[in-house]
Amino acid sequence: MFPLLSKPRRPAARKPAPPETRTLDVAGRLMPLTIKQHDRATRITLRIEPGGRALKMTVPRGLAQREVNAFLDRHQGWLLTKLAKFSPETGLRDGGEILFRGIRHRIQHTGSLRGLTETAIIDGYHVLKVSGMPEHLGRRIATFLKKEARADLERLAHFHARSIKAPIKSISMKDTRSRWGSCSSEGNLSFSWRIVMAPPSVIDYLAAHEVAHLKEMNHGPRFWALCEKLCPDMDEAKGWLKRHGSLLHAIDFE
Repeated sequence: MFPLLSKPRRPAARKPAPPETRTLDVAGRLMPLTIKQHDRATRITLRIEPGGRALKMTVPRGLAQREVNAFLDRHQGWLLTKLAKFSPETGLRDGGEILFRGIRHRIQHTGSLRGLTETAIIDGYHVLKVSGMPEHLGRRIATFLKKEARADLERLAHFHARSIKAPIKSISMKDTRSRWGSCSSEGNLSFSWRIVMAPPSVIDYLAAHEVAHLKEMNHGPRFWALCEKLCPDMDEAKGWLKRHGSLLHAIDFE
């Protein structure tokens, strides 16, 4: 009789190491940095998070700390160049500027504690008039932008949905950093309200993009063909978002 042979045991899968978090000093600018080890990573990658507020690093598992630190030291110049477009000054102050539907508006704090946030043209300049306490200026501007974004996107989304006979279940506004919009299989659309700072053609593209997902839940050729049918200026709008989208995410309204 031969002894029963047992199957060799597979080595237990290693638990992923928890991400390391630290603060990196980039020429006096303190940046939150998350370092994540990955089994399949063969090299170090460093990425600036949308809005330029944080850094994310992926490294091969077990890489020595000295190698991580040396990589960060070597890429200080690259980080400085890339972060230069993310100004720490948000402009959310009396006399500052903010984009609204693609047009720069000068912020004017009215000095009144009550009143609506509204746009006006004064001496040929586009102005955003904001009331309330000075310390609440950013919050009141954000509330105004959310309201206007909902009005624009609800109108545009329903217009495009009717044209392709696709029902919308709900529309919500969010402040997502990783994507400008989403569409669920149930027909729920979600948009980043920050898009209202972009030109109208870009806002229209975002609405068309998510509505197209009501028919095509993918990014295949049929989806892009439908998206371009709904929004003929699709390529120009995508280009604008690629060039300027991170700047809209960088604005801190708190």
